[in-house]
Amino acid sequence: MSVTLNPVTLTIPDHRFDPRWNRITGMSVEGDTITIEPEKYFFRLESDAWRVIEWDKVVTELLHVNETSESAIEQIALEYIAQNSHITNDPAEVLSIAWQVYSYLFREEHLASLGIDGITADHLRMLAEVSTFTALNKVEDDGQISIVGPTWFFADTAQVIYDLDEPTTELLDEVFHGAWFNEYRRIEGVKAHAALGGRLVHGCQSAPDRRGGVVAPYGTNMKRFRDELDSFRDTWLTTVQSYGEQS
Repeated sequence: MSVTLNPVTLTIPDHRFDPRWNRITGMSVEGDTITIEPEKYFFRLESDAWRVIEWDKVVTELLHVNETSESAIEQIALEYIAQNSHITNDPAEVLSIAWQVYSYLFREEHLASLGIDGITADHLRMLAEVSTFTALNKVEDDGQISIVGPTWFFADTAQVIYDLDEPTTELLDEVFHGAWFNEYRRIEGVKAHAALGGRLVHGCQSAPDRRGGVVAPYGTNMKRFRDELDSFRDTWLTTVQSYGEQS
């Protein structure tokens, strides 16, 4: 069942988003101000609720916590989310928290340890911008994908927005997924994503086929998630790619 959302306007202090975000239908970017028209922007909109925690609270109370032999970081994050999260119906609140999360996860400090030649601070900025909008995507506990926007397809959207060639797009996709292969970044990512109510789940769970992903609740039914993704991936990915052809 579709839901109705009013237009969303958000200002990100001290950051000017790339004006090429205006290529996305239903999105308007002017300097540090972003406006989204939900009925045009989303491919699927069947929910108007997101689980979040204020970023400053996560920074103060969770980021410094270490896992132990008795408590894995995922268990710690799950318990923290259960005790501290709230439901918001305001997409602007989600985006504001997401910008703080991804500015932290894709900060320049990581450049020296990524082990990927050719990645620059500007590429990390692109990763932070795209990931921020990805936070509006949503999957329910039972695996139903209830909210899909164009940034579900992370790498392809980045390619359209930033006029990237194929090798550079693959590099960005590798950095985006790289937290799974760098234990320090994985632990950091699990804690940071608590602010968005879950963990980052990749649609391309078994092959690097750029299916994108979503921040999903712990315990999500991955079988239904994968089946849902298979049902829409090709059609909506084609729509994302067409945004680049229109520019």
